[in-house]
Amino acid sequence: MPGTLYIVATPIGNLADMTPRAVEVLSQADMIAAEDTRHSRGLLTHFGIRTPLFSCHKFNEGKRGDFFLSALEAGKSVALISDAGTPSISDPGHILVSMAAAKGIEVVAVCGANAVAAALSVSGFDASRFMFLGFMPRTPKEQAEIWDMLGGINGLQNRPGFSPPAVFYESPLRIHKTLILLAETYPTARICLCNDITKKFERIYRGTPSEVLEELSQNANAKKGEYTCIVILPAKESNEDTAQPLSLEAQLVDIMIKNRCTLKDAVNLLYETQKQMGIPGGKKAIYAANLRLKELLV
Repeated sequence: MPGTLYIVATPIGNLADMTPRAVEVLSQADMIAAEDTRHSRGLLTHFGIRTPLFSCHKFNEGKRGDFFLSALEAGKSVALISDAGTPSISDPGHILVSMAAAKGIEVVAVCGANAVAAALSVSGFDASRFMFLGFMPRTPKEQAEIWDMLGGINGLQNRPGFSPPAVFYESPLRIHKTLILLAETYPTARICLCNDITKKFERIYRGTPSEVLEELSQNANAKKGEYTCIVILPAKESNEDTAQPLSLEAQLVDIMIKNRCTLKDAVNLLYETQKQMGIPGGKKAIYAANLRLKELLV
């Protein structure tokens, strides 16, 4: 009988956030797949866990997958952990999970700390719907494309004029540049910026991009710890003379809301509409927009 693959969340900073169930699963598993064995060994030592460790990071996950699958098919249990938080959320893990699921192997979540959920919980924003962007791209051009696309997606929030919250990760070395670009593009955006959540230099900043930048510049510890940023973008104002056509992503969201249908149904409706209007090459572009939405909407 095949074993079980456990996806185990670990603390994002404060070791007291480790759950008893996580300790039990890691202790009883036959092996642990860890993003960084050197980093995880300290965590396991703290909790007296002696289970054998094997590396499973973004550079070897595909190749190591066969090794872990063989163990699982032989009836052994494997626990997957990342350096901090929940595996597969901007961390390695999804490839191994996909491989295991394709083989019919049971995959079990062992819930715990997650920076996205923690930041949303203290933001004060309505998080009934939100978008997770992972780590921001490094170039201003790529970032600008993301803000432009998100700015056109409105109506999902019950506060008129604002898009749903967008959550992203950023390093302490790039947070200033990212906020400067955001301030230039959407100066009235609302931000909840969480730094070093649950750790020594934990701090939360709130306000517009410019206000948060000013607070950051006054904090001597601003370059310590990772950042999780939640942003609500203001809707772009338009009129008949200046209005720009909605992006395909925004059109799909608009169709979903107005027709109360699934994304798949919205894709079909938009394709048929464009087909009747004689718009060429629509199917491929709509499918690409569909994939981008699936990555963004949570």
